[in-house]
Amino acid sequence: MTDDWRQVADRVRNWGRWGADDQLGTLNYITQDKISSAARLARRGVRFNLSIPVDAYGPQSAHGFRRNPVHMMTLDGGDADMSRALETQKTGGGAQEAEIIELWKGPMRYTDDFIVMPLQSGTQWDGLAHVYYDDRLYNDHPAASVTSAGAMRNGIEHLGASGGVMGRGVLLDVARHCGVRRLDPDVAIEPNLLDEVADSQGVAIEEGDILLIRTGWWTHFLDHRDGATWQKAAPGVSWKVAEWLHERRVAAIAADNIAVERRTPEIDNHVLLFHMLTIRDMGMTLGEIWDLEALAQDCADDGVYEFFLSATPLLVTGAVGSPVTPVAIK
Repeated sequence: MTDDWRQVADRVRNWGRWGADDQLGTLNYITQDKISSAARLARRGVRFNLSIPVDAYGPQSAHGFRRNPVHMMTLDGGDADMSRALETQKTGGGAQEAEIIELWKGPMRYTDDFIVMPLQSGTQWDGLAHVYYDDRLYNDHPAASVTSAGAMRNGIEHLGASGGVMGRGVLLDVARHCGVRRLDPDVAIEPNLLDEVADSQGVAIEEGDILLIRTGWWTHFLDHRDGATWQKAAPGVSWKVAEWLHERRVAAIAADNIAVERRTPEIDNHVLLFHMLTIRDMGMTLGEIWDLEALAQDCADDGVYEFFLSATPLLVTGAVGSPVTPVAIK
């Protein structure tokens, strides 16, 4: 079985397809014509925010290697007497301190804050420097090009600097097709099931599409608020879907679970094999922890499973992933 995935890796590998310096991967399939065509899918002007909240109550387990975001205030509504406090503490620190004191003498007050978070703790894109094997990243760059300073190659900023991640989004509602609120734990979605769902929904997968897979698994977290269990048993696509995506020239894929793919390995000692094939070999970014519930209901109501999708990552230089607030417009 291990030899089989190696053969698939050879068949789907896109290294050099768009040149030796390419850092976009399969997003190259989204051309100007594709974006222009996708924009016309926004017929009703109805918008769907596909992001989960950025707060301390998300699905990251306290025992995992990531944590939920930490939001802190540097100035709040209780700091209205700041000018008096600054004058009391003044030590003759120079022009900048004097400027701050002068600012607070007037009636204007403000609040300010910051956030500390793993870049992949919530709704996010995996960058092309996020996963490697055999010491190579996408497009044959060495894994050592990701240093403590960040990714020297395949950083997430390239996905945004190109103009953003947007185009025709297509939802495949696997859970609804199977007649369930959410798939059972550890289900692996095979390519033939994706074909069945697309046929039943009357939608064709086209070159340059951004494909969204609804397993319904996000409802498990909403019901139980147990991030560890939600992650451990998550259903998702099989590693065999990588070749299915390659044949259709899909630009990117996202899902409502922790890893897009089934969390439990399908082959012993090969964790996140789908990640290896898509990110490292194909150059395909993966979207994880997307909330597809409201969009899925609307698609079921009007029978339209295609839409304009905008989902540009933050331009964090050298990052290997990024938070994103995807918006689908129908």
